Amino acid sequence: MIEIKQLTYTYPKQTKPTLKGLDFHVNQGEIFGLLGPSGAGKSTTQKILIGLLKGYKGSVKVNGKELSSLGSEYAETIGVAFEMPNFYVKMTAYENLAFFRSLYRSEAEDIETLLESVELKEAMHQRVGDFSKGMKMRLNFCRAFLHRPSIVFLDEPTSGLDPVNITKLKAFLRKQKEAGKTILITTHDMAFAENVCDRVAFMVDGDIVLIDSPQALKVKMGEPVVQVTYLDNGEMKMAEFVQAGLGNNEAFFQLLQEKEIVTMHTKEATLEDIFVRVTGREVA
Repeated sequence: MIEIKQLTYTYPKQTKPTLKGLDFHVNQGEIFGLLGPSGAGKSTTQKILIGLLKGYKGSVKVNGKELSSLGSEYAETIGVAFEMPNFYVKMTAYENLAFFRSLYRSEAEDIETLLESVELKEAMHQRVGDFSKGMKMRLNFCRAFLHRPSIVFLDEPTSGLDPVNITKLKAFLRKQKEAGKTILITTHDMAFAENVCDRVAFMVDGDIVLIDSPQALKVKMGEPVVQVTYLDNGEMKMAEFVQAGLGNNEAFFQLLQEKEIVTMHTKEATLEDIFVRVTGREVA
């Protein structure tokens, strides 16, 4: 759905490029995450993809067509939800979506059904000015998917959401993926990206340094050991065994036979571990 080759971009009046030759693709029906510290180039990449920034170098193709050759009809095919949602605060949630729906020529989702999917149906006749940030964020997702776009860009979608609403957002996005939507997410929320993204790309200083599925990255960058937590006379203890040759490790089998095992798993890295390792910075 999206194919990027040697994408570079330099902002006006600057000499150093913000993007330094990006190469990646996003498949149709894929949830793809762009991860990285502030200033890495994630927002610049997203702004190019939604058509806000012109004058890039390299190739950016959407559904097989060069982005620079697409006209205003491109806006009909994409949905965007920025981190800071903007609505008409004196209008209700329903009125806001009805207005935004009128801007598109394409067939739109039923507003009540869409609001119900993010549990805002009961508040649809309330003024948006009375909404919490979390409610505004959920309304923002409705606006992004309202006109049935084929590609949706979400910027920090978990900002302002509590754990319950993040869980609801995950379910909402998986449903949209099942419907064939292609979704590109920029986020600092590593746990969210790990749970919802099919693949993630880590950006550092305008370039992509790592790209794969979260599970593959966790295994690849984890430690090749098995970690066992067990009870010893009522006390919780932990032991680690090298995976290589584990089938012949007598101490491992003795532990399994003699102790009460609480948990046992390979010592995978988390996306947050990987973020710190490849960027050299803590997650903000």
